[in-house]
Amino acid sequence: MIHRRLLSSCAVLASLAAFPALVPGQDLLPKGAPQAAPVVLHNATIHTVSHGIVLGGTIWFDRGVIGGVLPAGESVKLPADRPKPVHIDLAGKHVFPGMISAHTSLGLIEIGAVPQTVDTDETGELTPEALAVTAVNPDSAAIPVARQNGVLAALTFPTGGLMPGRASLIQLDGWTNRDMTVRADAGPVVAWPSTRAFGFRFRHRASASPANDPSKRARTNRQRIDEAFQAAQRWFAARTSDPTIALDVRHQALVPALRGEVPVFVLANDAEQIESAVLWGTERGLRVVIVGGREVRACTELLRRHDVPVVLDGVHRLPRREDAAYDEAFTLPRDLAAAGVRFCIATGDEFSNDRNLPYHAATAAAYGLDPQRALAAITLHAAEILGVDDRLGSLAPGKDATLFVSDGHPFELTSKIERAFVQGRAVDLRSKQTELANKYRTRYRQAGR
Repeated sequence: MIHRRLLSSCAVLASLAAFPALVPGQDLLPKGAPQAAPVVLHNATIHTVSHGIVLGGTIWFDRGVIGGVLPAGESVKLPADRPKPVHIDLAGKHVFPGMISAHTSLGLIEIGAVPQTVDTDETGELTPEALAVTAVNPDSAAIPVARQNGVLAALTFPTGGLMPGRASLIQLDGWTNRDMTVRADAGPVVAWPSTRAFGFRFRHRASASPANDPSKRARTNRQRIDEAFQAAQRWFAARTSDPTIALDVRHQALVPALRGEVPVFVLANDAEQIESAVLWGTERGLRVVIVGGREVRACTELLRRHDVPVVLDGVHRLPRREDAAYDEAFTLPRDLAAAGVRFCIATGDEFSNDRNLPYHAATAAAYGLDPQRALAAITLHAAEILGVDDRLGSLAPGKDATLFVSDGHPFELTSKIERAFVQGRAVDLRSKQTELANKYRTRYRQAGR
């Protein structure tokens, strides 16, 4: 017992000692200042996404909102009561709406191997009251890395358990998590149980013990999820008729989904998972969004019939079975588009690889998806599925001035993001990686090389 206590104490001291070393890993860059004057970007190739491409056009924004997208030769009419505008000649550079990472844990994890920096889950299997944005770290070193490649918004997910909480949509700039919030409650997350057993050892034990039967366990857990929604429905109906009934934060967290105000994000990859989740959501009158979708190709008719959108978890994936085509994941977006299924593309990788989002869409375009549709899959279609297309996803008057300027198309590895704005705020595109690169290049410059 003494030895165990000593080891435990040493572990605690070691973890505490590690914290000072973690602090320099935080983002040390200042946040963008509020927009003080109108900004006018001239002579640009403007990729509106929603209304085609404007060559040699002008886009201007003020107070964080796009004021106009004008064709070449048309003059800008700015408000007379505003300060002198900032005019920037882009000399033919490209302007795109900020990309949206539609499934990530960005802001909730700093170092996966250090538990003290992981804030993705709560204790318990059913915790819909947990809200992801409350744990977002605005100074995460991973945020500038994603931002410098054009990813300016992200739907960050809680994890762990059957109902780990509610996802939150954030923009990738802000001094506090409140500043970063686009939609705090984007919808509850449900990890739909799978009936599939993985691994020889697990299957062997399952056959020997009914308690380990994956089908039975999945049915039990699906019933628990359904009962949680039913209980919330009953509580809401009772409280509507009698306001004196005590507030239940767990039930209250599910009310927006029950009323159809937000979708339910269902994590599901197997075909059987997807089918049963869609049928469950349809029966309950819920707006289901499938997140993952590895085997969604087998469910396209069901998804199209019920208008259930899909957040595809990555295009850069290996085939799931030995007899599958090598390009199984690469051609999936093309096939979903052909089948009339609404979808968007996420990375499906670790949060630190959200920067690769445009390359996932680029691969889908290389394997048959229309390039404009591929761009929409990480901008406008993502915004539509998340219910924020009135603010994000395209360049149009009245939408947030969340956009970036690049010297080429973001699908090309050689393209460089030169400027970025989040709600009109000019953001710093440096990151820990760029500063380290400059540091070590200085060594060679000092040596005359």
